[in-house]
Amino acid sequence: MGDLKVDDDAILKSFLAEVGEVERDNEVVRILSCFKLNPFEHLNLSFDSSTDDVKRQYRKISLMVHPDKCKHPQAQEAFGALAKAQQLLLNDQERDYILTQVHAAKQELKMKRKKQLKKDTASKIKSLVDEGKHEQLYEQSEEFQKELKSKVREILTDQEWRRRKMAMRISEEEGRLKKDEEEQKEIRKKKREHEEQWEGTRENRVSSWRDFMKAGKKAKKGETRPPKLKTEDPNKSYVQRPVKKG
Repeated sequence: MGDLKVDDDAILKSFLAEVGEVERDNEVVRILSCFKLNPFEHLNLSFDSSTDDVKRQYRKISLMVHPDKCKHPQAQEAFGALAKAQQLLLNDQERDYILTQVHAAKQELKMKRKKQLKKDTASKIKSLVDEGKHEQLYEQSEEFQKELKSKVREILTDQEWRRRKMAMRISEEEGRLKKDEEEQKEIRKKKREHEEQWEGTRENRVSSWRDFMKAGKKAKKGETRPPKLKTEDPNKSYVQRPVKKG
């Protein structure tokens, strides 16, 4: 294992020594032109690459575009994109998500292929398809890999758009709930302030009422008192006539 590590390092060192500035710049451009949602593209790897393949490829390309070694003005950006791609592919959850989309793309392309072959009357093609040989050869072809790459882009884009719309809806709902909560807080605050204000003026209201009652009991001189009902009259029909003084 140690000898293999030394050999790998020696090969990599030899490779980097032969890489010129043009190749480094081209690699920066390639990385930055990759589809942002597909980390396999950034590392220039096939979808069936292992995690060891990811690590080896990252080490190789990152040394090519490292800002200390590459003079391209966007080398730092490319280096960051490459690091993010490796991080995604070494994360089991992120890797499984991408491979799930790859599988969906393959199934869609296979269904499309079968429909096309059904229209082909050539018995030889049909027999090869029945045996599965033609399908295996087609999936290994450059044409299929190109179609798969394009279909994966399409599916990942659609999934990302759905994710963003969902995130937007959740954000809007959270905003609405927060607004409702703030409005309820404001209502409770105003109610509390009103109650405190009402309680604060209670003594003044009581004093005013007492003064009003006292003033009402004092009869001014020469004033006619209101008629009173006799308590012994059950029907309260007898009214005492007012008596003027003086």
